[in-house]
Amino acid sequence: MPVEQPEPQGTRAVELRTPDGVVLSGIVVPPAPPGPRPPAARPLTFVVAHGFSNSVRYPPFLRLAGRLRRFGEVRAFDFRGHGRSGGRSGAGGDQEMADVDAAVGSARADGAAAVVTLGLSMGGGAVLRQAVLGRHRPDAVVSVSAVSRWYVRDTRPMRRVHWLIETTAGRRVAGRFGVRLGEPWVTAPPAPLAVVSAIAPTPLLLVHGDRDEFFPLEHFRSLVRAAGPAATAWVVPGFGHAENGATAPLVERIGRWASDNIGP
Repeated sequence: MPVEQPEPQGTRAVELRTPDGVVLSGIVVPPAPPGPRPPAARPLTFVVAHGFSNSVRYPPFLRLAGRLRRFGEVRAFDFRGHGRSGGRSGAGGDQEMADVDAAVGSARADGAAAVVTLGLSMGGGAVLRQAVLGRHRPDAVVSVSAVSRWYVRDTRPMRRVHWLIETTAGRRVAGRFGVRLGEPWVTAPPAPLAVVSAIAPTPLLLVHGDRDEFFPLEHFRSLVRAAGPAATAWVVPGFGHAENGATAPLVERIGRWASDNIGP
């Protein structure tokens, strides 16, 4: 029987509504810094977006949120069609971009002074697209284990994902795992690779593992080239994919990067 991961102390539930009327369920984790914040520093709010088929109550995701709170408040939400949120998943397209945008807007409305979007896998592509196409621009963007382009079938895990999304039998299986899928795309939205160059001058961090079984390093390298010299790029030795591979040292490193790149 799997061991449950407790929510970080002080976590509270929150709901927000997207412009198209979908109610998203999420959590807010209060900051727990190891020491006093420098007087000139702006408090950080991390809006964290999970990977496909996960949720904010997935144990690796809760561990990540608990580690990240050392650097600021963590606000995380279930993408539509996932977890306790309503609606149906667009599997990383415009619906997910709208979900991130609604979460950033909600954080701003609640008084967030500096918002850092942090996306993993499907969420990693969504935060890249939201930073350019959304209404609520973040102050910094961190994309971990992101895909660069659509319809990737060159790895076994991604062939399984496409079977889930594109076949009747697969969609039934996805439903049993708690993922409620919308209709397949008629027209593909702009891919992360097509928009990432427009994120500058907003600080951007791209992170990828050299053991990623879903998206080979080709995706990371393509995004780095397109993003241009202003982006920070890390290949992390031994790191696999998204939430499952996010170790405490990696989360610490991301938190310090965010702190160092948000001005007073």
